[in-house]
Amino acid sequence: MKKYESNELKDTRSGFGAGLVEAARANENIVALSADLTESVKMDGFAKEFPNRFFKAGIAEANMTGVAAGLATAGKVPFIGTFSVFATGRSYDQVRQSVAYSNKNVKICGSHAGLTLGEDGATHQILEDLGLMKMLPNMVVLNPCDFNQTKLATIAAAEYEGPVYLRFGRPKVPNFTPVNAEFKIGKAIVFEEGTDVSIFATGHMVWKALEAAEILESQGVHAEVINIHTIKPLDTEAIIKSAAKTRAVVSAEEHFIYGGLGESIAGVLARQLPTPIEMVGVADTFGESGTGDELMEKYHCDTQDIVSAALTAISRK
Repeated sequence: MKKYESNELKDTRSGFGAGLVEAARANENIVALSADLTESVKMDGFAKEFPNRFFKAGIAEANMTGVAAGLATAGKVPFIGTFSVFATGRSYDQVRQSVAYSNKNVKICGSHAGLTLGEDGATHQILEDLGLMKMLPNMVVLNPCDFNQTKLATIAAAEYEGPVYLRFGRPKVPNFTPVNAEFKIGKAIVFEEGTDVSIFATGHMVWKALEAAEILESQGVHAEVINIHTIKPLDTEAIIKSAAKTRAVVSAEEHFIYGGLGESIAGVLARQLPTPIEMVGVADTFGESGTGDELMEKYHCDTQDIVSAALTAISRK
């Protein structure tokens, strides 16, 4: 935690917007499409700077996905932006058939994901998007943790040849990673080294994992915190290396425990290194309307839940 202090709060969707503009300046083939949510997903900067490369698709997300696949066929690098619930759930058939199956160079960018969407309620708080996307062959799945890393992830997605799903959110969260940190698709980042328990976190939960590690340190428990910003391809080497050292594992995600990061890690461990694992995430239930902080606490996705899971995992060694 000492290495990762935050003096500012910034939303990850703005990191996406900043990264998209920077990537587009370097590659004139990048185009962007929005489903009537240009400002909400922070594509307005791109639209202003590159008006001839920006297309409003209206409230027709499935059609937008198909149009993007066509643009990719013509050599463009399309970024499509909307809420995650629409980018994945509403458009799944088009994502599967026109993008993943066809291996098109389309970047599917989903904002307002997870419980921290807050007051918009259960219908918009998609908690299964990472699972939906990771199951598709050819699809890369990214879930960065703060503004800076989301910007870097967006640039990395632009440089990658093939389908990418990029997840980010609405709330302002601590911006704590270095501006010019290295970001490699499929390579986890060790934020804190430890010997007693490995905490693998993704997205908004990374900061909470660092907070949990600080609490655990005060109790004499040395936690290793690893940022899994790439859900697929999963960095199995980093997982096995850490688990072999600590022999106790916790996963932390703002997502259903079914189909998410935790199950991916559990699968790796079951096949290669059986290890006690506790999963912090949303159980088999939809969310509800409320503030993001209230919902994260109610649905057991908060800092103290990671602490409790770590202690339980350690007790199961």
